[in-house]
Amino acid sequence: MADENKKKVMIVEDDEFLRSLTAKRLEKEGYAVVVAVDGESAVGIAEAETPGIILLDLLLPGLSGFEVLGKLKENATTKDTPVIVFSNLGQREDVEKAKGLGASEFLIKANYTLDDVISKVNSMLA
Repeated sequence: MADENKKKVMIVEDDEFLRSLTAKRLEKEGYAVVVAVDGESAVGIAEAETPGIILLDLLLPGLSGFEVLGKLKENATTKDTPVIVFSNLGQREDVEKAKGLGASEFLIKANYTLDDVISKVNSMLA
């Protein structure tokens, strides 16, 4: 993976407020940010942009985050890209399903601040 892609973070989030808040914080940290607002576009954008890491919401219009995760992990271009699931879903089954599909981390929105998310991204891309 090219070094410049290590500094590229993809946010897949349909909530505009949260998406722009997260993007602004990541840009302040020096990351290039690409965004997708639904599951269908997420897969294509991830393949085209080859981000260093993907922040993925599970509750999305169209394809669910689980479906997106499955497609990312089946795709030769994106299969090794770490994915942090960042979701309001927090049932054990959801966490296990996401991990089973290849998520590197599962962060429940209610339990993590934006600072926590940024430090997780920093440590995974270090």
